[in-house]
Amino acid sequence: MADVVNLNKFRKRKAKAEREQRAETNRRLHGRSQAERQRDALQKKQLSTLLEGKRLQKAPSEEDDG
Repeated sequence: MADVVNLNKFRKRKAKAEREQRAETNRRLHGRSQAERQRDALQKKQLSTLLEGKRLQKAPSEEDDG
């Protein structure tokens, strides 16, 4: 004879496994530490400053101050 299986527990166990899998995927895609985000922001700011310093002319929106 086969063992009796509680379908409600089976369904909940399956749903939990799917949620854990989705969470793992999201952690890999979006999970970054605060230090990594700060480092990236600093690099972006430094690059922006470097590019702004190498411009030959000001942007048109900056020349028309009113």
